[in-house]
Amino acid sequence: PESVLQPLSACWCLRQTERMPNLQIQYSEKYWDDVYEYRHVILPRDVASHVPRGRLMSEDEWRSLGVQQSRGWEHYAIHKPEPHILLFRRELKKSPNPPPGAVIPGQ
Repeated sequence: PESVLQPLSACWCLRQTERMPNLQIQYSEKYWDDVYEYRHVILPRDVASHVPRGRLMSEDEWRSLGVQQSRGWEHYAIHKPEPHILLFRRELKKSPNPPPGAVIPGQ
């Protein structure tokens, strides 16, 4: 898959990893705190119309929309102003040092 950096706003860069006819799902770089690894996924509007309203999705549900990521990610929050942006997290494995290139808020 092709990897292209595209500015979303002043603080986010996205890499485009999925190219299908009429489908472009964008994945943020990962970011961390002390407990979780996070990322957000931006769905094209036509795919976003299939996102259930008012509840979080199971892994089977978000995978059925075409979202592809490794096991362990959970859809943990809904950003109501932008329901086409899915917020994911997964628990960090206990490690004495953060992963290389980790963005740790407050440091």
